[in-house]
Amino acid sequence: MTAFVRYLGIDYSGAQTPNESLKGLRVYLAQGDMPAQEVPPPPSPRKYWTRRGLAEWLVDRLAEDLPTMVGIDHGFSFPLRYFETHHLPPDWAAFLDDFQAHWPTNEDHMYVDFIRDGLHGNGAARMGNARWRRLTELRAGAAKSVFHFDVQGSVAKSTHSGIPWLRHLRLQLGNRVHFWPFDGWAIPPGRSAVVEVYPALWKHAYAIESRTGDQHDAYVVATWLREADQDGRLRAALEPYLSPADRLVATVEGWILGVG
Repeated sequence: MTAFVRYLGIDYSGAQTPNESLKGLRVYLAQGDMPAQEVPPPPSPRKYWTRRGLAEWLVDRLAEDLPTMVGIDHGFSFPLRYFETHHLPPDWAAFLDDFQAHWPTNEDHMYVDFIRDGLHGNGAARMGNARWRRLTELRAGAAKSVFHFDVQGSVAKSTHSGIPWLRHLRLQLGNRVHFWPFDGWAIPPGRSAVVEVYPALWKHAYAIESRTGDQHDAYVVATWLREADQDGRLRAALEPYLSPADRLVATVEGWILGVG
C-alpha cells in the first residue's frame, strides 16, 4: 500500500519577480496509473506559472484530503555554518522567519538581485559564502551551494526566492503538511509532505522525449516519487542511513530526498 495518492514534481525558478510568468517554472502531477502530466497554471493572461500563483495553488491542493507528496528542487535551508556565523538558533521555523525579515523575496516587484545589491531588505546582514555547503550537498556530490550565484546550474536564486514561499505554505497549512525532515524523519500516515529534491539523481533513468529540460526535471520528480512509493524505495529514501550527529545536522540544514 502506498503512503500517498498524489505526487507533484516542481522545477523551480528564481528568475524575475514573484508575479512574473516564468517559462522555467514547471509542475507535473502523477496520480493513479496514468503517466505524469504537466499541470498548467489557472487561466489568466499569464502563459506560465508565477511563484505567487504556484504557492496559492499549492495551499489549495494541500488543504484537500488527499495525501500528497510535493518535491521541489531548491534548497529548503542553509548550511550550519550560516547559523553559526549569524548567531541563529538551530531551528528551521525560526530560520524561516529570520530569512523572510532580511530577504523578502516574496514581495511584489521584488528581484533577488535587488536584495543582493542592497536596494531593498537587509541581505547584507544575512549573506552566505559560496564555499559553504550543506552536508546533503556534499553527499550528493555535484549539488551546488545554496550561495553559489551566477553560475550554470545554480540553485542560489531559486533557493533565495523559494524559501519565503515555504514559510507561506507552513503558515497557511499548519500541521496538515509535513516538511521533511524538519518536522521529523517519519511522515505521519495520511499527511501530505513537502520534500527537497535534486532531479539530477534520477533524470537519466527517464527518456526526455519532447520535453524541455525544465519540463523533464518536473516530470522526473513526479514520476520517481510515485514509482518509489509503489516499490518501497521512497520509504527507504525517507530514512537515509546517517549517524546520530549527521541526523541532527540534517534537521537544521535539510536533506535532499534520495541522497544516502
